[in-house]
Amino acid sequence: MKSSKLNGKIYLHLLLLLLTLSFNACSPSHYRSKAEPPTHELFDALLQKYVDKSGQVDYANLQEDTLSLKAYLQVLENHPPDEVRWSKEEQMAYWINAYNAYTLLLICRHYPLKSIKDISPGWSFINSTWDIRFIQIGGHSYDLNEIEHNILRKKFGDARIHAAINCASVSCPKLARRAYKPEQLDEQLDASMHNFLTDTLRNKVRPELLQISSIFSWFSSDFKQPDLRSFIKKHTGIPVEEHARIEYLPYHWQLNDCR
Repeated sequence: MKSSKLNGKIYLHLLLLLLTLSFNACSPSHYRSKAEPPTHELFDALLQKYVDKSGQVDYANLQEDTLSLKAYLQVLENHPPDEVRWSKEEQMAYWINAYNAYTLLLICRHYPLKSIKDISPGWSFINSTWDIRFIQIGGHSYDLNEIEHNILRKKFGDARIHAAINCASVSCPKLARRAYKPEQLDEQLDASMHNFLTDTLRNKVRPELLQISSIFSWFSSDFKQPDLRSFIKKHTGIPVEEHARIEYLPYHWQLNDCR
């Protein structure tokens, strides 16, 4: 009798152990540790196909090809960043591409429309388009605000990301026609910021006068490297004066639609 009870307890403990191991193997934390960085090739092809040289997007045709976009997003969902094993560049490239790709998906879901703000009118962080939790990555849900502010800005502290992420509006920095890649990330971010600052439709930089995007006002704390004028001088090559006057341009939220 005692032997039978002992065998039963051993069996129960073994069963619980197997269930625990099985649960851990399927848990998000275990899943994250096994994920390898994606190559972003699918997104690269989509950007070259549907984004023109001026950064405008062919949403009408992209909307007809959302299966390709969703295939890339499935790759992201199945390969969440591993903060231990992935390099900083691998993580940054992942989240920048994720922000841009999910923004495209959101527009396609609601297209045609005049502005991304029309999807969910409201104040930033209070029921706005950027607060819609439609993103699923590694068993967690995100909104665009969380990716931008809690991950990209807070974790990496690189002001150049403001020229890399695109909010689907005409005053945004142009949406790049290539996906961001870890091995090229520093050069790509430099190029994106340079292109944004020297784009006279969005910024007008002169040595004595800076007429610049409202992005530099909204996120002023991000551009103290050591100060905004020095930052702009570094990324444009223009000899910006130490006391150059700064004016912030109106921000236009019309959709960056090529039609």
